[in-house]
Amino acid sequence: MKRLTESKIILVTRPTRVAELKRRFNTHAQAKFYISHLGQDFSDYEQEDERYVASVKATRALLETLGRVQAIDRSFLPNFAFGPEDVVVVLGQDGLVANTVKYLDGQPVVGVNPDPARWDGLLLPFRVPDLTQVIPEVLMKKRPLKAVTMAQARLNTGQTLYAVNDLFIGPRTHTSARYVIELGDQCETHSSSGVIVSTGLGSTGWLKSLLTGASAIVQSLGSESGREPSADTGPTVAARRGSKQPPALPAQRLVAKSGFAWDASHLCFTVREPFPSHTTQAGIVFGRVTTRQPLTLTSQMPENGVIFSDGIEADFLEFRSGSRAVIMPADRQGCLVV
Repeated sequence: MKRLTESKIILVTRPTRVAELKRRFNTHAQAKFYISHLGQDFSDYEQEDERYVASVKATRALLETLGRVQAIDRSFLPNFAFGPEDVVVVLGQDGLVANTVKYLDGQPVVGVNPDPARWDGLLLPFRVPDLTQVIPEVLMKKRPLKAVTMAQARLNTGQTLYAVNDLFIGPRTHTSARYVIELGDQCETHSSSGVIVSTGLGSTGWLKSLLTGASAIVQSLGSESGREPSADTGPTVAARRGSKQPPALPAQRLVAKSGFAWDASHLCFTVREPFPSHTTQAGIVFGRVTTRQPLTLTSQMPENGVIFSDGIEADFLEFRSGSRAVIMPADRQGCLVV
């Protein structure tokens, strides 16, 4: 069989809910009994599993007519060695695309939606039959690509973690994070629920939800006092007083402005639930992060401090006392096929 290329086509897949339940309960029947016993409809689980398994089979068969195919489960991504000429096909939800991109260095990623009736697929523009046209165009470099700015957290231990959507820096469990935060010439000691640093791709996710909550609180307080919230009632007012940074947007306008370009040269950070006290401040709570002005955090947590990315808590860096993290736009970009 003559193929278009001898470069590898890496097919990234994920386990379905049925597959994960079978790992836990050993058999399909026991998994079904458990879910049904809880009053849930297991047929929805089975339909999702059947469609996904069929999509994986169809995708692999199609790709094998085009090149050498290697299929890997998402659990192997942190340790998998991608080649510089590999083409990566991701079959799954948006989160699987983001989780894959952060382990790559410029390889093109083709996001395929295995079940359009179930998944919206912002990062999954293609269906399985589209691959017949898309993959040859990618191999011949005739397919348009979209650059994605990633975030990176680099520790003073030499470890680095990348993120496609966002980084979380804070406590492993529901406790307070203690750290020193630095941005430009500003420096404070914080006690908070942690810090979120978002990329443009992730700015309509976790960041948007945080800003939506902050805006709603400010608007509610303004309504209770019988007046509209002013520009000085936003969550960044303390940072603006005496700050040399440009004034931030009022809280009621932050939600509309939370999203920004996927290839933007900056990141955006926000501090969750900062607590002011005699020894802690709450001024540096929201702002931009650039290569020239990185965000620096120094841990004061003897234990349970972590940094993880894109919601994958199992893939993390320890962030304990003495650890110093410098966060900025990454030194490499993601590359999505569109």
